[in-house]
Amino acid sequence: MNSRYVDKDKLLLFEITEEIDHHTTEKIRRKMDNEIQRYMPKRTVFDFDKVTFMDSAGIGMLIGRYKVARMLGGSVELINVSPGIKKIFEMCGVLKIIPIVDNKRAV
Repeated sequence: MNSRYVDKDKLLLFEITEEIDHHTTEKIRRKMDNEIQRYMPKRTVFDFDKVTFMDSAGIGMLIGRYKVARMLGGSVELINVSPGIKKIFEMCGVLKIIPIVDNKRAV
């Protein structure tokens, strides 16, 4: 996973480059929490372009990062979500609280 902070926009972008499952969520969660608390961004964007698989542990990790970002006064958005991952988000109700936005609008 890669992260990038854009100071002028107070935007923190996470480019997730691996599957999100019970084997990887702890490592991803720690890095995301550290970056969110370090920069305290107004907007946190999760880029799912390279994510090919996600299980329920990934949903929990994402909701937890949403709560951390919101607690610090920021918003959260998703970009580049594949149809398969989008279906998972729809079934779990994630899209009711975290919107998918156009890549150009997000970054």
